[in-house]
Amino acid sequence: MSTDIPAWTPSPERIGRARVTAFLSWLARERGRRFATYDELWRWSVSDIDGFWRALWDWFELGASLPPAGALASAKMPGAAWFPGVETNYLRQVFRHASHVRPAIIARNEEGKDREISWQELQRQVAALAQTLRRLGVVRGDRVVAYLPNIPETVVAFLAVASIGAIWSACAPDLGKLAVLDRFRQITPKILIAVDGYRYGGKLHDRHEVLAEVIDELPGLEQLILLPVVASVALTTARVPILNWNEASAGEVPLLIDDLPFSDPLWVVYSSGTTGMPKPIVQSQGGVLIEHLKLMAFHLDLGVDDRFFWYSSTGWIMWNLQVGGLLVGATICLYDGNPGYPDSSVLWRFASEAKISFFGAGAAFYSGCQKQGVEPAQLADLSALRSIGSTGSPLSPESYRWILEHVGRDLWIDALSGGTDLASCFVAGVPTLPVFAGEMQARCLGAKVAAFSDEGCELEEEVGELVCCAPMPSMPLYFWNDEGGQRYHDSYFDTYPGIWRHGDWLKITARGGAIIYGRSDATINRHGIRMGTSELYRAVDDLPEVVDSLVVDLEYLGKESYMPLFVVLRPGEILSAALQDKLRDRIRAALSARHLPNDIFAVPAIPRTLSGKKMELPIKKLLLGKELADVANPDTMANPESLAWFVAFADARSARLSR
Repeated sequence: MSTDIPAWTPSPERIGRARVTAFLSWLARERGRRFATYDELWRWSVSDIDGFWRALWDWFELGASLPPAGALASAKMPGAAWFPGVETNYLRQVFRHASHVRPAIIARNEEGKDREISWQELQRQVAALAQTLRRLGVVRGDRVVAYLPNIPETVVAFLAVASIGAIWSACAPDLGKLAVLDRFRQITPKILIAVDGYRYGGKLHDRHEVLAEVIDELPGLEQLILLPVVASVALTTARVPILNWNEASAGEVPLLIDDLPFSDPLWVVYSSGTTGMPKPIVQSQGGVLIEHLKLMAFHLDLGVDDRFFWYSSTGWIMWNLQVGGLLVGATICLYDGNPGYPDSSVLWRFASEAKISFFGAGAAFYSGCQKQGVEPAQLADLSALRSIGSTGSPLSPESYRWILEHVGRDLWIDALSGGTDLASCFVAGVPTLPVFAGEMQARCLGAKVAAFSDEGCELEEEVGELVCCAPMPSMPLYFWNDEGGQRYHDSYFDTYPGIWRHGDWLKITARGGAIIYGRSDATINRHGIRMGTSELYRAVDDLPEVVDSLVVDLEYLGKESYMPLFVVLRPGEILSAALQDKLRDRIRAALSARHLPNDIFAVPAIPRTLSGKKMELPIKKLLLGKELADVANPDTMANPESLAWFVAFADARSARLSR
């Protein structure tokens, strides 16, 4: 399959029924704006920013006429001001789609138990839980956090919190105590909604101990709402009273929705950098609402007749994105469990039996199915399926081919890339354009994305830093507890002043497509879940056998992620199998099984700068094939002799890969 020949071309029927086609017709009819190509539409969307987002507001019928200030009152980055004077609430857009003829949620767990939640039942539970939260004293701006898996109750909890104007934040229950506290302690929650265990890989994982420890170390916490999973064990805590979930969500009461300023916080999500605590990113009610509507309608092509599935945990921004399917009236399909248990066909069977029309997962899922010889089209009836989504890491050309040959030849492959940082995408699919293997179809509407050189020059057909040169509504309002906004600024704007640098390698192709080549910084990106290296170090370096450590994630050029861990051991210690198991157990307990290293190596020393910083990015570049002279200056190092081991390791790895 040549990269110059489309792997997939939309039919005239597909183009005709696409929602972006309907938007183009509306623009011509209502605004007098006519665009012959998607590229023309995109260029207008990033040059007339105010006009584009005003048009979306009206096309999605989001409320009364906009005040004179319009959509974008200030384009400064950071600090853009969106829709001043406008009040809204995420839930108004959700429940305008309530229907008696299609469900709101279809859910399955790995035990094969199915649940179907009607729109009416979803609204009832949200209303009841919101009333309970109000009774417990939750008001606008309070933080309500969740330690919950990917189940309907989590959706209910989020919507109830959002209806009040309180601020939502979640962690998946497979995260360990340290990772959870690193997140929740920063935002001082009032209420915790949690399970006491979860099922994964055929096993019941008891989280009573972790949950009790988390509660003990969350100052300001006033209440636990508990969803019991491990029925044989009772949770006891003297710190806070416990309310059972069934009691908290019982009853028939009206759904009260508080209208809030467009820029009011909706949630706090976490994106870890290479140093310090996870970044607590605050995004707005209105920004997420309009950004997700745009993404769902134009870049995922979803509407009221779709059944939308994306395999995710609640700790990944794709969970938030999947809930966004409710904004366009789609039925969202949730799966709670291991995608490989009892075998690697379980999600494809779910797709068949739930009649899923849009199936999404991380790129690693598809490559895993390919390696294991899974034949989705043979084991399941996928006739309802029309779109395949992929994100989390670059989807290789081989995976494109596998999907078309083994899942369905007429499937639109919608590969997309963005991040937790903006709760959306920079580049994604467009259902009216051809698909080329290994390439994302286009830059998203309203996303002024480019590839920059180190000098800040825009590149075409060359790999550079992914940047965004204009604001988007879902970009962070701020980081929690970031007085003066310094950490926010340093995270995205310290390289190119006034321009967002995302931390990915990007190439814009001559036809307007985009290829992502992995992370340009040292953040770990495992199966779509980003984690700061500092979090792993806190787990590893606490062991008495370990003096120092370094980890790098070698995800690049669409290759499968490879993450080695390098450790300096105390004199007399050896890297035995038992010690390696101990290291992995510590990482699994503190962070998650997703962040286990592929290999562990004992090294003489960890390269450090004169100021004592671990040289993660230089070592990553060295192991990806860069010359030592291009990545490190011995004169700026505290221990330049430490590089010799890594140079030899890089040479040996390169020789092995070339064979």
